[in-house]
Amino acid sequence: MTPTEHRWNARGEGYVAAQVLLLAGIAALPRLSPAARPPAAVRRTGLLLLTLGGALAGWSGLRLGPNLTPLPEPRPDGQLVQTGPYALARHPIYGGLLLASLGWALAHGHRGALGLSGGLALLFDFKARDEERRLVRHFPEYPAYRQRVRRFIPGMY
Repeated sequence: MTPTEHRWNARGEGYVAAQVLLLAGIAALPRLSPAARPPAAVRRTGLLLLTLGGALAGWSGLRLGPNLTPLPEPRPDGQLVQTGPYALARHPIYGGLLLASLGWALAHGHRGALGLSGGLALLFDFKARDEERRLVRHFPEYPAYRQRVRRFIPGMY
């Protein structure tokens, strides 16, 4: 543990706490302070992104099975999953949650929720980088997988 790491955050608990707070804020803001109803096309786009993102996150979580953990620290007995959505992106759950949060913000036309979605994107970028350092230590095959598969967006990022 480095001097900047605290015992409560040794496995990445701080990322999870921030993630929960951001997701709760994104979900609650449109209900607590409703915005003007967005145009129908924006609402439909938002609902589509919400649905696709939720489906991607759900599929990815199911594909991980017993390897699933909210922490960036891999399970000691875990396996590296490289199939299904993990053949397209290294962190498809994060990508799905980002799509869903963006969709929710658009469907409600709420700029605050949209801003929190941007904060969530930054958090997931930091969390994914930390997670990948841990995965490299845990799985000898991870560097080759990282070379083949993009982090969040297939073929781009």
